[in-house]
Amino acid sequence: MLFYFFILEVNIQQCCKHCIIQKKQHEQVTPRRFLKGQFCLKLDGEGTFECTETGLIFEVTRSVTIEYSVLSWTKYAAYVKEPWIVVGPIFDIKCTSSALTSIQFPHTLCLNDHLSEKAFKVFHFKKNGPEFEGSIDHSTTHVKWHVSSLSPVGPVIERYDPVYYHGVVILYKVINNHPSLKFRVYIATNNNSFIKDISKTVRRSLNKFIKIEKPPCHKLLQNGKKYRLTSDPEADITPEEIQFGDDSTLAEKPFFEVYLEQPMELMLSLVDLESEEVVWKAKLRESDWTLHNQNNNEQEKSLNCAGKRKATTKLELCCKRQKMADITDGTNSNHLLTDHQLMILAMKMGKDWKVIGIGCLKLTLQDIEQIEAKEEDVNMYKCMMLRKWRDSEQNNGTAHNLYKCLDGQVSHELLELLKGFLQQT
Repeated sequence: MLFYFFILEVNIQQCCKHCIIQKKQHEQVTPRRFLKGQFCLKLDGEGTFECTETGLIFEVTRSVTIEYSVLSWTKYAAYVKEPWIVVGPIFDIKCTSSALTSIQFPHTLCLNDHLSEKAFKVFHFKKNGPEFEGSIDHSTTHVKWHVSSLSPVGPVIERYDPVYYHGVVILYKVINNHPSLKFRVYIATNNNSFIKDISKTVRRSLNKFIKIEKPPCHKLLQNGKKYRLTSDPEADITPEEIQFGDDSTLAEKPFFEVYLEQPMELMLSLVDLESEEVVWKAKLRESDWTLHNQNNNEQEKSLNCAGKRKATTKLELCCKRQKMADITDGTNSNHLLTDHQLMILAMKMGKDWKVIGIGCLKLTLQDIEQIEAKEEDVNMYKCMMLRKWRDSEQNNGTAHNLYKCLDGQVSHELLELLKGFLQQT
């Protein structure tokens, strides 16, 4: 769905006046990404490498393959009790080689002028239970840990006062046919585990949402402080205030609900209840959400008028190749996805179409390579991939079957298209 794909860490520290960012001395590497936040890095030799997607830094002594993913802290809530607090994402890291000697985990704290005073630990969940292992170093952005063994691991620290976090404000708008506006506003630490939990919660809601991108907090958030969300013009906001903390271990994350009876632009501000200082502000414009509605309307018009409009060159090319298949009219063929429909779906697929092909549609890497060798246009690649799936499914190459394969793995927009195709059959 629109909000499903893994949200990457925002490097807020770069705009924090308290944090001195050390010049990166290690190589930046981009991993292969698989479904549900799975990453894979193949490192060619000795060195220190930073993952551009997660902020993890790996030190290796020779060539090695590392697989990893972001987990949720909620599973380990029973073990992370006072005085421990979570200060960064928790990862499941796998590497069969002993060549991986150390890992640096991104943390969300602003250490201000107390960099040398803090003693981070690493929560390490082993077969026999959790251990809190010592770190070997830390910086304004990372906690360094010597690899003892590999299993779920993430940075923690003993509570101190005050605790300042680099934070983000995450906004979602409810998508429906009502003229009123309704938003969810989450206040979160800059912690991928926390942010991923929010994304999952929203995705599983009975409502449909679109995520609205706005800048992160321009002020630090303090653990235990209360914050109020205000709007101009005035809106109904529930609750009146939220006490901020790293809620990574909570299954349900607190949020503000904002409601406006009439659609209009509004300014949202997050205010420190005690000092009245504004720590975050963003203007929500109608264009932040109307583009999504316009796209939906255009898609509906496109579907309703598909038989009346002349196909584009790409659609003609794709349809001609399967003309004979469309002519046959067995019992199930009327319900098979047409090439025209496949091209519409292809044009809405993202850059991760290869991952979807292999992970959801059971294509092989060789299939993908053969497809890429035939055409130059990326939308044709995607269409050919979908055709290969449809043809391999024979009488099951339907919108219903494709929906089952892709549900929860692709954008909400694409799934809605498939629902539209289902209603037509």
